[in-house]
Amino acid sequence: MLAAGEGHSRPNVLLAISDDQSWPHAGAYGVAAVDTPAFDRVARSGVLFTSAFVASPGCSPSRAALLTGRYPWQLENAGTHASSFPSRYVVFPDILERAGYHVGFTGKGWGPGNWRISGRPRNPAGPEWNRRRARPPAPGIRATDYAANFRDFLEARPDGAPFYFWYGASEPHRVFARGAGVHAGKKLEDAPVPPFLPDTPEVRGDVLDYLVEIEWFDRHLGSMLEILAWAGELENTLVIVTSDNGMAFPRAKANLHEYGIHVPLAISWPRRAHAGRRVDDPVSLVDLAPTILEAAGVRHPGHPPMTGRSLLPILAATPGQEGDGVGAERRAVFAARERHSSSRHRNVGYPCRAIRTRDYLLIRNFARQRWPAGAPTKLRADGSPGPPHDAYHDIDASPTLSLLVERREDPAIAPFFHLAVDRRPEIELYHVARDPGCLENLAESEARAAVRERLAAELEGFLRRTGDPRMGPDGDVFERYARYSRIRRFPPPDRRTPTLKKRTRTRTRSRPRGLWYRSPMTDSDTDS
Repeated sequence: MLAAGEGHSRPNVLLAISDDQSWPHAGAYGVAAVDTPAFDRVARSGVLFTSAFVASPGCSPSRAALLTGRYPWQLENAGTHASSFPSRYVVFPDILERAGYHVGFTGKGWGPGNWRISGRPRNPAGPEWNRRRARPPAPGIRATDYAANFRDFLEARPDGAPFYFWYGASEPHRVFARGAGVHAGKKLEDAPVPPFLPDTPEVRGDVLDYLVEIEWFDRHLGSMLEILAWAGELENTLVIVTSDNGMAFPRAKANLHEYGIHVPLAISWPRRAHAGRRVDDPVSLVDLAPTILEAAGVRHPGHPPMTGRSLLPILAATPGQEGDGVGAERRAVFAARERHSSSRHRNVGYPCRAIRTRDYLLIRNFARQRWPAGAPTKLRADGSPGPPHDAYHDIDASPTLSLLVERREDPAIAPFFHLAVDRRPEIELYHVARDPGCLENLAESEARAAVRERLAAELEGFLRRTGDPRMGPDGDVFERYARYSRIRRFPPPDRRTPTLKKRTRTRTRSRPRGLWYRSPMTDSDTDS
């Protein structure tokens, strides 16, 4: 059994987190259209997780949950998008630093949001290392030399100190350079089109452009692994590679469906953890904070406590020990979504919760009267719809979204359009082992009635035990948290189409009223 804190020295930690990457878009999962030698290297030398899930399908709450080991509904403002991050929720980089670790991050840390207004002295991911610049291979890719910044960080490390480093790429976040995939030599026929999207050349090209950005993230990870190997540090470095939420396509990112919350995860620690493991049981990224702290032999202060559970027993299991370190307590994981982009009148969100077991996904939608991606535009006098992108703002603008909207009357496209934007029932139930695209809602199936009742009860019980406000009298508290990113002015639904609100500035010393406000410390120029 792996014993934390024993051996020659405390382990280093390298956490690599991409921005908007769904499982299974890495070579280790068998997707040949994307070249990810660094991710595959970590998977071979450690453990490949096939059922890893984020706590929320949007950047800010997902990263807050990862940093604290708590679910988004346990984090107040930080549990919704582009808000603040109350300082009473301790983050593991601060705990490691107090224990003598050299800590830092490059790229995107926690965000978007305003950590300064919460009284924090820096981004919750740690001190920033973003001085080095790079020449990206395509427009839309961040001009940050992540690997060079990591090298600078290591050179500044005090002698003998272990390190913790957060590598937060901005890729594959949109926008993508259109045609980058084909330009890189990829073929349209090789694109892995998800089952909830139409199989057209436009969508295939969009998917290939997305894969190019995954490869850029992986290239810098590979350079970091080589730096560690050259320095003789790789054997004693806990390397974790994952993403913050799913791909920025309709019915993926910002949704609790499979491609919104299911992400890649590979973990290696050559000096301590056995290689060659593949784990199919569900795990959550809220488990990473307790994993890192236990590996470092550092105690969490306990106020408030972490909800996640350490993955070290799984890492310690030897190949062939089926189920060792997993156990019945990992039979299910949970996820939540509140507000994402500014998509509705009065900036209200689309609240929902989910439970995911090995075979099933059950989603509870708390505001079924709302449109999940934003309300459709008002029709013109002649009955035709308004401009296509005056609606559906909870889906990132893209060639795929344009195709769905512009060809929504095409019988071959219409079903995919409606899957992405139509109102949803209170309960959704999917047999994801057979239906990973979440196309067939089984919630009304008599044959699945027992499954529905059992999972719904288990979800509600967990939410109540962990203090979710949605289970109490003030569930809409999430709607009142200030937003520090763009807010559109949405007239009431019976009036004209929405417009962007004029940019304003709000003093950070007083509580803003939700105007379009951007903290100087916001990490992203986009809603997510």
